[in-house]
Amino acid sequence: MNDTLSYASDHIVLASSSSQSEPALLELKNISKRFIKRRDIAVKVAGLLGVKSRSEVVHALDSVSLQIRSGEVVGLVGESGCGKSTLGRIVVGLDSPSGGERTWRGRDYGRAAGISASARLEIQMIFQDPYASLNPRLRVLDLVGEAPVVHKLVSRDEQKDYVQQTLTRVGIDPGTYRRFPHQFSGGQRARIGIARALAVRPKFIVCDESVAALDVSIQAQVLNLFMRLRDELALTYLFISHDLGVVKHISDRVIVMYLGRVIESASTDELFANPNHPYTQALLAEAPSIALVQKSYAAIRGEIPSPLAPPPGCHFHPRCPHAVPLCGQNQPPLKEVSPGHFSACHLNE
Repeated sequence: MNDTLSYASDHIVLASSSSQSEPALLELKNISKRFIKRRDIAVKVAGLLGVKSRSEVVHALDSVSLQIRSGEVVGLVGESGCGKSTLGRIVVGLDSPSGGERTWRGRDYGRAAGISASARLEIQMIFQDPYASLNPRLRVLDLVGEAPVVHKLVSRDEQKDYVQQTLTRVGIDPGTYRRFPHQFSGGQRARIGIARALAVRPKFIVCDESVAALDVSIQAQVLNLFMRLRDELALTYLFISHDLGVVKHISDRVIVMYLGRVIESASTDELFANPNHPYTQALLAEAPSIALVQKSYAAIRGEIPSPLAPPPGCHFHPRCPHAVPLCGQNQPPLKEVSPGHFSACHLNE
């Protein structure tokens, strides 16, 4: 494919005045997630002998709220371990939240066993590793075509033609439908992963680092494929990535997470031009650039705290160069600092 990297526009924000009248397609309210580490045999034996021990609890998400409207591409960025992938898995129902509400088209779609049947098909996920996310024992015909047959979107007799049409849509030779995943390149496998998600005719797709494992030249092709499919099929994306350059090009709006919390949200141009939160400022300041300007790069001081014992107040305050005593005492609320631009920082007060 002779694709070139295209730029996305910025027209929708977290709660902008221009989009408040449009209902959210997906909404998360105060989503929290805790993972409790099971005690191993040694700890259980120690407990029987009277040695007290506490269960280790990972605070993956802490009261995350967001809205995504139809046709929007929302980029979700942050350091490894900040909860991006956990949030994506909760959106599609692979994980259940420990607290909070999930609504799809204005209705609660959370169920004890995952998510409701209607949302299960309309919300799909494209995983990070195209090598590990495809079953090596299945042919493309089954990888892409089994779910549509099971959910009665097509009949078994129509499966082959439907798979070939879907492969053509994502730029794969339809004649390869009998091949196994190992017979394709990394970029082709990524397209097969996209085809698998598209096969059940979704409206919302969570892309979890879906181009991170690809060469830069292939990334551009796949990103343009995402944007073309959005226009053709009226898709909405939650695009999870640690690559600020990719997020800048594909997203309408960017949400920044740190240690399980949303700390800033704004349209793409606004966030990259006027970052408000010290963490966002540090991320953008240290992002690699091809500008012909001499610059020394330095990592953000300190290490990200453990989610087993997150610091009180603002989670970023142990690493923040502008921290004041209040930052270590109270959690800053997410406030609108300019139209459509939200930030959680005590310095704004």
